[in-house]
Parts: sequence; C-alpha cells; structure tokens
Amino acid sequence: MTDTTVVIDAKNIAVRFKVMGGEIEAVKDVSFTLHRGQTIALVGESGSGKSVTARAVMRLLSKRAKVSDNTSILYDGKDMARLPQSQMRFLRGNRLSMIFQEPMSSLNPVYKIGTQLAEVLRIHTKISKAAAWARAIELLAEVQIPDPEARINQYPHQLSGGQRQRVMIAMALANNPDVLIADEPTTALDVTVQAEILNLIKALKAKTGMAVILITHDLTVVRQFADHVYVMQHGLVREDGPTEQVFTNPQHPYTKRLLGAEPKGQANAREVGQDTVLSGKDVRVTYTLRRGGVFRGTYSQLQAVDGLSLTLKRGETLGLVGESGSGKTTFGQALLRLNTLNGGEVSFLGERIEGHSRAQMKPLRSRMQIVFQDPFASLNPRMSVRQIIEEGLIVNGIGSGNADRLARVQKALRDAGMPDTILNRFPHEFSGGQRQRLAIARAIALEPEFILLDEPTSALDLSVQAQIIDLLRQLQRDRGLSYLFISHDLKVVRALCHRVIVMQNGRIVEEGPVKDVLERPATDYTKRLVRAAFEIAT
Repeated sequence: MTDTTVVIDAKNIAVRFKVMGGEIEAVKDVSFTLHRGQTIALVGESGSGKSVTARAVMRLLSKRAKVSDNTSILYDGKDMARLPQSQMRFLRGNRLSMIFQEPMSSLNPVYKIGTQLAEVLRIHTKISKAAAWARAIELLAEVQIPDPEARINQYPHQLSGGQRQRVMIAMALANNPDVLIADEPTTALDVTVQAEILNLIKALKAKTGMAVILITHDLTVVRQFADHVYVMQHGLVREDGPTEQVFTNPQHPYTKRLLGAEPKGQANAREVGQDTVLSGKDVRVTYTLRRGGVFRGTYSQLQAVDGLSLTLKRGETLGLVGESGSGKTTFGQALLRLNTLNGGEVSFLGERIEGHSRAQMKPLRSRMQIVFQDPFASLNPRMSVRQIIEEGLIVNGIGSGNADRLARVQKALRDAGMPDTILNRFPHEFSGGQRQRLAIARAIALEPEFILLDEPTSALDLSVQAQIIDLLRQLQRDRGLSYLFISHDLKVVRALCHRVIVMQNGRIVEEGPVKDVLERPATDYTKRLVRAAFEIAT
C-alpha cells in the first residue's frame, strides 16, 4: 500500500543535449513526487522525454547532456542531482535500480548470465560466490526463465529477446531496491509473461514497500498497475493525476489522443494465386546447452525449431506468434539463413537456399531484409543516420551516385515517419521508438521483396504503432511486399496479417486465417494467448 513517506521528490528536471549546430531541449520542466509503495507512470509518445527524465534521476545521462542548475532530485534527504559519482555508484543497483529498454545493449555480451547476476549481488552485499550463484538461479526462476540451472551458464545472445528482458528484471530486483525505475519493462515480453512479471513487481512492492516509476506506452498496463499518471509531451508534463481519473476523464487534448490510439483496420486485400516468395519445409534448428561446472559439465540438446513448414505468397503478411522463447525468431532467422539449419528445405523465389554459402546468399540479401527486435543492438553506434541507411545501398550497388543515394536515404526516412534533416545524428541521440523507425527506414531503402519484421512495433507507443502499421500496409500495396511478422502483440497481428501461425516450444500448434484463429481459437494455448491479449490480465 502507498504510504505518506516521500521517497523521491523531483522538481524542475530540465535536460539539454549538445548536438551539431546547437542544443536540443529533451526535458524542459518535469516535477513529480514518489511515495513509498507507490507506482507512478510516465506515459507519452516516443521522444517525449520519459527515458531522459528517468536517466536524469539515476544520473546516467551522456556527457553531451546538461542538467539545469534549477533541477532538484531529493532522495533520503540528499539531492541526487548534486551527489558525487562515488555516492551515486553506491545507490545505483542497490537502493535505486533500473530496468533498461534494450536488454541486449545493457547486458555484457562476453559474460555469462549467471556471472552478471552474481556480480550485482556481490558488489552490494557481503555474500559468498556460491551463495550469489544459488541466489542468481532463484532470481531466474522468479522471473519465469525456463530451466534456470542451464540458462545461467549461457551468454546473452543465446537467449530470446523476451528472456534477456527477464534477466534484466531479475538483475534490477536482486537487491530489493527502495525505488525501481522500469523503462518499458515488458516491451519484449509476450502478454502472458507480461502479466506474471508485473504481478511479481506488484508482490515485491507489497512485501518490501518498494516504489516504482513505470515508463511505458502500454496504457492497459498503466491502468492496471499505476497509482498516479504523468502524461508527457515535448519534455513537459501535460497532465497528471490519479490513474483512474486520467483515464475516465482526460482533460488535455493530447491525453485524449493517446487514450484513443490503438491498432485498427485489417490486412490489405490480397489477390488469389500469387507467386510463392518464401517457403520452408521440415525446418529444424538445434542448440547445445551446457550445465554444471567447468570440469563436470554436461550437455543437452534444445530443439528450438522442430520440423516446421510454411509458405508465404507475394503481397501476403504471415504472422508468427507465441510466447517468449517459443522459437519464433529462431525460425524466422533460419528461413533467411541467418543461423544454421540442422535439417529441412528453404526456398526463396523458387530457388533452394538451405545449402547456400555466405557468398551465394549475398546477391539475395538486398531482396530479403530484416527489422530486428532490438534497434539499439542492430544499429552501429559509430555511424550516423545517413551512413547506417546508405551502407546497404553502397554494398549492393544501388543508386547512380551520391546525390541519388542521398535522395533514397531521405525518402526512406520520410516513409518511416522520420524527418530527413537528421542525417548527421547518431543512434544514441534518439528514443527507442525513433531508433526502431530508423531500422525500418534502413530495410525499406533497399526496396526488398520480402521483409522479416521481428517485433517491429514492440518499442513504439500506440500512436506511432498505428502509423507504422499504416506505413507497412501502404508499402505492401505499392511494392507488392511480403512480410513475415513476428510478434506477441495480437492486436497488431489482427490489424496487419492475413494468416497467423501459433508456436509453442518450437512447434506449430495452430495456423489459419487471422480472423478464424483469433476469434475461434482451437487449442487451449491459443485461447490463453488471446485471452491475455484482449482482456486486461488479472
């Protein structure tokens, strides 16, 4: 329960970033109060300043950032805006914890999951290595990671996007912090696990009195779990109040627009008897898992994709849904030959490609593109926006010269809903949703015939989600594109896909036209997914 004890009292948070040609005011004037046991939510469109506000509280802004002298962030009687870094290091990960939006860029790729979890425990508590390792396994079990004893010895790249996000949540909750800042904590999670994780945070709140700052674009989650809402736009708080009051009686036009935004419409009409663009038959992908110590380790086989088949026609959108870790991304990447097949056949535009070498695949790469789940991990942080999008054009010899390539880059940006004046900026200067639009711009710049969309709208707020869905539909109509759309958001699947395949544990449990599967699911598993997606979880 919320009590009257104030944990954080933030006043006049304002942050500027130095950019080429001047400064950008990311946050102009934000104030909020957080009480013990309370959950406040910061909501607003991508780029509204939500994450910058959270990073200002944690003192994790880049060197380009300048926090206003008038900013005050009081915690336990101390102004964190003025504390020395040594004192902030003691608070971070101990009393104040944060779940970041992009788990792949937040986890160290060269250390095992267990090592990273144990490190968080040992830095802040007097605990033995063995006890920290045992506690790390318990934490993985708490956040619903399957087979935690085996997973603890794996590296981040060996886990799915949703599983990596759960590891980040376990790390943040490891030391029972006073304040948890959750920046899109359920973005990469399917609806069933999302409810479990949020209920876990809720239970810890009740048990320890932890306070939570929730940053999200999922208004269903906000309504269910937040006590107080702050609606942000252009670095300002447009409206705030008790959650139910804001939802039932919004005052500001921007709040009303946010609450009214939801994926709408349906897939484009499709011609019958179109060519087959992509097909897979009995595709298998197996991974070797290791468990145990250095000298007494044992190995087991994980069948990530177990004999799956699909056919994708020109101009069609095929949805691939299922819980986190069900093998959706692995299957999609196997079809594009981005991971190793252990069996099966794959054909692209009538050409068998399962046996192709890297050199043989290169001429086909411009015709098949992918938008990855984690945009920050897939965009080179050392390259500007122009370089990122233009690189594929140069590699594939597309464009008659610099001027033509520049025009193509600018058009791709505009088509993806981004201004064409950002060519010299870098990925870290954008919000998560803006980075996802950059990834989409990079894919469509090559004018491919097929795009694998791996959770392309998971990092986007609802209003931008609707724009991206409309964009994908328009591109499909104009260019005859085919999409394999991997998602856990069944509302988006309903609005974009013609057919859907439901996966569980590396196998297909149900498939058919979207309307039939979502309105009349045949299996208990699909019924559970549909119920969690279209009804508020309890």
